[in-house]
Amino acid sequence: MRTLIIDDERLARKELTNLLNGFDEIEIIGEAVDADDAFEKINTLQPDLIFLDIQMPGKTGFELLESLDKVPKVIFTTAYDEFALKAFDFNALDYLLKPIQTERLAESINKIVAIEEVQESEGNADESKLTGNDQVFVKDGDKCWFVRLSNIRLFESDGNYIKVYFDNFKPMIHKSLNALDERLDDRSFFRASRKHVINLSWVETIEPWFNGGLMVQLKGGEKVEVSRRQAARFKDMMSL
Repeated sequence: MRTLIIDDERLARKELTNLLNGFDEIEIIGEAVDADDAFEKINTLQPDLIFLDIQMPGKTGFELLESLDKVPKVIFTTAYDEFALKAFDFNALDYLLKPIQTERLAESINKIVAIEEVQESEGNADESKLTGNDQVFVKDGDKCWFVRLSNIRLFESDGNYIKVYFDNFKPMIHKSLNALDERLDDRSFFRASRKHVINLSWVETIEPWFNGGLMVQLKGGEKVEVSRRQAARFKDMMSL
């Protein structure tokens, strides 16, 4: 995996580099000293994986992720435990507490490798589309989450915002549903109506509804109406 190390401390970058040299799966393609430097190098080098320090001068690691159009796989590195990790509500892909232990580093890399293998098995997927294995950064006010798309069961339009349903959370993001729908893999996500995009893997029951439409209940309990216009396509996709 092509890997970028992002940390403002030179010694921390050197120590992590030495540890990563023991893993054949990792190819270090560069280092960045702050969020602005990292933003440029991520867009230029297109790494598969970044090791990201949270507390850096200027912008934090959180702010860096928020600025990216597409977030690589991320392993967070931090010298702070509860202070830094509360912001994620434990939805981060993984994090390493400094000083980094070899055993914990190995666990993180094994987790990433497993995800890579799943993605390789989906080799025909359109790489420009976001699939269930992709991570997205969701920020609502002072709260932020790093969430795998497969865990998001529903997107609901609300004016100029989208309500994102995952776990017990429903944060609001400033984005149009049309723009989001264009980026999602339509084999995993379905535009049920003008207001809703559903994750097909979360569909629990389907019932006939008024005027030729359908009523879908998700495993999270939400009920979403599939418009008559979309019902035929939905039936085909779900093999009804």
